[in-house]
Amino acid sequence: MESIHIGLPMLLFLMLMTGFAGFVDSAAGGGGLISLPAYLFSGLPVHFAYGTNKFSAACGTTFATASFFRSGAMNLRVGLLAALGSFAGSALGSQIILHISDEALRTMMFIILPVATVLILWRRQLPDENRDDGSFGLRKAALSLGIGLGIGLYDGLFGPGTGTFAIIAFTTLMGFDLRTAGGNAKVLNLASNYASLITYLFGGMIVLTVGIPCAASNIAGNLLGSHFALKKGARFIRPMMLVVLVLLMGKLLSDAVL
Repeated sequence: MESIHIGLPMLLFLMLMTGFAGFVDSAAGGGGLISLPAYLFSGLPVHFAYGTNKFSAACGTTFATASFFRSGAMNLRVGLLAALGSFAGSALGSQIILHISDEALRTMMFIILPVATVLILWRRQLPDENRDDGSFGLRKAALSLGIGLGIGLYDGLFGPGTGTFAIIAFTTLMGFDLRTAGGNAKVLNLASNYASLITYLFGGMIVLTVGIPCAASNIAGNLLGSHFALKKGARFIRPMMLVVLVLLMGKLLSDAVL
């Protein structure tokens, strides 16, 4: 890791992109669609790009989650159970990633992105009314764990679009409005980020000289984005989800060309 260096202009570019990624991610998820390609573009080896991206993303998501929590924009029981499942799924996915070659990892991302695009296109018009009845039984607990486990596994293996898929799951499967679903998604994503982060830390896959300044810009972006998401609700979250969709499609097309 000590031999990996990037120049100041590229570092400033990464800080700009991770800041924008945090802004988008705090409202609609999908910040990895901006930051991960940026890290790869900088010339970092794939596994180091993944690890450093997780570091900066985990820092930013921590602050965004705190903002949603202070505003009461989450169902804490659902979010914590989903986080438990997400932590386990992400830890498993990250362990698998460490044993996959860079070439195989790029191929897997190329396969999964079309599926991600179709899913977000299919559910792009999400309801904003809260259809949750406030109860909490065995079915809701199991569903919370299941959502967390599945999305956490995806996050550990691939990452891009994780928060968006979590919002879709919480709105369509559990009946939450976009604002509350976004808060639940933050708790889930925070757990998956830290599970992956621990794995990458022990694997020595984080370039701290890059990750620390990018973490600072990601935190700033997350704080700004969560402010708008909490203040404006669906009026802000829906357009951000559209941004994520466009990014997904752009990533798919660029991979096909390359």
